[in-house]
Amino acid sequence: MDQDLPGGARVIVGVDESPAARLALAWAIGAARLRRMPLVAVHVSRAPIHPFPEALPLQHAARSGEEARSTEVVADAFVEVCGGVPTDIVTAVVGRMGDPGYHLVDLAGECDLLVLGRSRRGLLSRMLLPSTSMYCARHARATVVIVREPAPPDEPEVSGERGHRRFWSR
Repeated sequence: MDQDLPGGARVIVGVDESPAARLALAWAIGAARLRRMPLVAVHVSRAPIHPFPEALPLQHAARSGEEARSTEVVADAFVEVCGGVPTDIVTAVVGRMGDPGYHLVDLAGECDLLVLGRSRRGLLSRMLLPSTSMYCARHARATVVIVREPAPPDEPEVSGERGHRRFWSR
């Protein structure tokens, strides 16, 4: 379901249902406007895939459904962030299935700007599901910008002092 991707330097942003992804999309729209670069919104579904999807009719149906869902997720994100797809910048939507980190790194070239959101996750979640933003930061040839979700208002900000570290981060 890939659209024709614009050539040259692009702003590529990973989009999912998380609040951090919404913040990353807003940042990417601003960066694309400021730098006059095209914006490529990418949604990668973690649905399990078979190496030969044509062999399994069920897998083919699942792929078609996920591609349609990718378009909906990106469209909803644009509506929530800026009221719809911006008309003042060139935009493209890419939907893939598989590992998000792999596909984002694969799309981003050396002259691109890769923008990702990073949610606040617990220890168990980090152990079971690897961080896409950290994978991209380690493997991408592009410049990577990670937009972190702000702390909730009732949670105190942790300063840079060494005395406030949690036991598992030592």
